[in-house]
Amino acid sequence: MKKTLVILAAGIGSRFGGGIKQLEPVGPGNEIIIDYSIHDAIKAGFNKLVFIIRHDIEKDFREMIGDRIEKKCASLGVEVKYAFQELNDIPIPLPEGRKKPWGTGHAVLACREVLSEPFAVINADDYYGKHGFEKAARFLESGEYGLVGYVLKNTLSDNGGVTRGICHVNEQGALTGIDETHDIVKTPSGAAAGGRELSLEALVSMNFWCLPASFMDELKEGFPKFLAEMQNPVKDEYLLPTIVDGLIKRGVRVSVLPTDDKWFGVTYKEDKQAVVESFKALYAAGEYDRELYADIG
Repeated sequence: MKKTLVILAAGIGSRFGGGIKQLEPVGPGNEIIIDYSIHDAIKAGFNKLVFIIRHDIEKDFREMIGDRIEKKCASLGVEVKYAFQELNDIPIPLPEGRKKPWGTGHAVLACREVLSEPFAVINADDYYGKHGFEKAARFLESGEYGLVGYVLKNTLSDNGGVTRGICHVNEQGALTGIDETHDIVKTPSGAAAGGRELSLEALVSMNFWCLPASFMDELKEGFPKFLAEMQNPVKDEYLLPTIVDGLIKRGVRVSVLPTDDKWFGVTYKEDKQAVVESFKALYAAGEYDRELYADIG
């Protein structure tokens, strides 16, 4: 069965070099976070990658990431494709003053020519952990909707507030809604946002979705409706959580796949050293080989 991982990388920056957080080395061999996601996904059984980028960063992306990954994937029998999210890829004239990307739903829609099978979606700049990919790979075989849910305490930064989608899950393990919660900070008693205490054990979305092949039809039908109904043509975005929420309201089941994996990410520049130390600990525990793909084959 084809198991595809879609990697949202269009926001990686229009120019490569210092200061682009997705390209900060965090591993002992100057690996970046995306290297670990790809390794963990392939080891879990994913056999196709789709990078969503923009045409203006294609050359640099291929030179710094894509060519290296393609070479490794070719030796492992993993297919690599590219899709391009562009501001003017819309069925109407580009609204005057629009510079903001159209959102994660529009990004996935850009894969319509290279995707016809169930797939998972992740961000390029997040470390998700091995178990999330293992659960996602197994779940894709169901052809249903799913979300890998992370425990809030495993996704916080020591250096400032973060935005997380707090999941509401029923007794059957199905998602009933997501509350996008901004500026969640650590407190002496746990975590809080806007003066409201939050449970450290709450499950949150880190934008790790498992989606059936039919979801592409939802995007194709839904995007023109979004454009027709948007309130602010300069800023409104077509976002995966909003799209999935609409499906839930129509009675579609979205299973939550909980994981105890610890999320890493460089939200603040001060986070980088903590991420480097976290990877050192993973290597010391034998989670990764010095030659990253030595355990696959």
